[in-house]
Amino acid sequence: MSASASASASASASASASASASASASASASVVEKYEILSQKLKALDSLKSISGLLEWDQHVMMPSGSGPARGEMKAALEGAVHEKGTAASLGDAIAAVESFGSDVLEKELDEWQRANVRDARRNFNKLVKIPQELAERAASLGAESAPLWAEARAKSDWSLFAPKVSEWIELRKKIANHIDPSALPYDVCMDDYERGLSSAFITKKFDELRPQLIDLVAKVNASTHKPNTDFIKKGSFDLEKQRVFCESVAKDIGFDTKFGRLDKSVHPFTGGSGPTDVRMTTRYKEENFTESLTGLIHETGHSLYEQGRNAEQSGLPVSVAMSMGVHESQSLLWERMVGLSEPFVSYYWPAIQKEFGITESAAEGYKAFNEVSPGFIRTESDELTYPLHIMIRYEIEMALFSGELAVEDVPKVWNAKMKEYLGVEVTSDAMGCLQDIHWAVGYFGYFPTYLLGAQIACQIYEAASKANPDLSTQIGKGEFAPLKSWLNENVHKLGSLHGSAEKLLVEVTGRGLDVEIYLSHLREKYADLYKVEL
Repeated sequence: MSASASASASASASASASASASASASASASVVEKYEILSQKLKALDSLKSISGLLEWDQHVMMPSGSGPARGEMKAALEGAVHEKGTAASLGDAIAAVESFGSDVLEKELDEWQRANVRDARRNFNKLVKIPQELAERAASLGAESAPLWAEARAKSDWSLFAPKVSEWIELRKKIANHIDPSALPYDVCMDDYERGLSSAFITKKFDELRPQLIDLVAKVNASTHKPNTDFIKKGSFDLEKQRVFCESVAKDIGFDTKFGRLDKSVHPFTGGSGPTDVRMTTRYKEENFTESLTGLIHETGHSLYEQGRNAEQSGLPVSVAMSMGVHESQSLLWERMVGLSEPFVSYYWPAIQKEFGITESAAEGYKAFNEVSPGFIRTESDELTYPLHIMIRYEIEMALFSGELAVEDVPKVWNAKMKEYLGVEVTSDAMGCLQDIHWAVGYFGYFPTYLLGAQIACQIYEAASKANPDLSTQIGKGEFAPLKSWLNENVHKLGSLHGSAEKLLVEVTGRGLDVEIYLSHLREKYADLYKVEL
C-alpha cells in the first residue's frame, strides 16, 4: 500500500472513530436529557400524591366528625387530579422516550437507580392507565363515606350497619381489578397493590405450612403451668400523660426524628404523612395496659424509621418508595418484637418503668409479662404467637368474599367460628370481632397477608443484622440503638424498591428468599424457654 493510500485509510478510520464517538456521546446526552424530563414529571406527580397522605392523617386525627361528606369530595377531586396526571399521554411519552434507546444503552448510560425508576414508572403507568378515572374517584369518595360508618357500626357493635359498604367496596375492587388484568384473580390484583407479584396461591401455600404448627404451638403453650404474672403491667392504672411522655422518649431513643415527624393519638394507630421529611405517626394509650401502649408505639416507630430513612437522593421518584407493605411491616415488627420484646430491651428500660409507674416486680418478671401468650379477640392487642392466626382468619374470609363462597352478611358467623377453631376464643360481639379493623372501610382488601409476611421477613432480616453485628444484643441492653438503625437504613430503607420485589430484597440482604423455618425456629426457641415446654 502506498504512503498516500495508507494516510487516506488512517484518516478515514479516524473520521469513522470520531463519528462513532460523537454518536455515542450524542446518544448518552440524549438519554440523560430524556431521563431528566421524565424525572421531573415523576417528582411533580409524587408531590400531588403526597397531599393525600396529609388529608388522610387530618381525617383521623383533627377533622371534625361532621366533615366527612366534604372531605370525601375533596379526596375524590384530588384522586381525579392524580389519576389525570398519572395517566397523561405526556407522561407515557416521556417513559417511552427513555425506553426507546433500548436496554443496552440504558444499561450503559443510566445507573441502577435510574433504570429502576424507569422500570417502576412504566409499571405504575401501565396499571393506572387501565383504571377509568370515574372508578378511581369513586374509590376515594367511598373511603371517606365508609370510614365514619365503620366507626359508628363498631361503636354500636352492629355489622349490618357497615355490611352494605363492604359489599360496595368488593364490587368496586373487582371492577378495578378487571380493568387492570382481566386474566388474573381479582384478589391477586388487589394484593399486587401492596406486595408486587404476590399471588394467593403463594400465600395459601405458605399459610397452609404454618397454620397447623402455629395452632399446635399455641395449644402447648396454653397448657403450660409456667404462666407469668401480668397484672402489674396489664391490669393496673397507668397515668395516660406519664405513658405519653415515656413512650415518646422511647421513640426518640430508637431514632424517630421529630424535626421531620410528629406523633399524635388516633382510634387506630397508623403512620402516614407526605414523605420522609414529614412523617405523621399516631398511636393510642390504654390506662389499664401499659404493655399495649409501649409496644404499639414502638411498632409505629418502626414504620416511621423506614419512612424517614428513605433515599434522599431519589426523593420524589418511584425507587425511593418502600419495597412493599410486607417489607414495611417487617420494619415495624422488627423493632416491636425482635427489639422491644427482647430481654435486653426490657432490662434496659425497666428501672425507668419502675420509677415512673411504681412497679416493684423485677425485670425478669417484666420480660415474661411483656411476652405473655394469651389468645384474645383483638389483632392489634394479640401476642407474637397468636397474631399470625388472626391474619389467617382475615385472609381466608377475604378470599371467600371475593370468590363468592361467603356472603357479606355471614361474615360475623364465619369469623366467630374460625376464632373458636384456631384460638379457642368465643367472640361475644361484632365490635370485638369483624368490626375491629379499619381496612375494609378504606378498601384495603389484600393488605392483611402482608402483616404475616412482615413477621417472617422481620425474623430473617434481624438474623442477618445479628450476624453482621455480633454485639447487637449487648448494644440493645445498653440502650444503644443507633448501630441497628444505621444498618437497617443502609441495607433496607435506602434501597427502597431498587430490587423490584421483596423476595429479591431478601436475597440481597440475607442471602436467601423467604424461609418459613427461620420464623418458626424463633417462635419455638423463645416460647419453649419462657413457658418451659417442648416445642
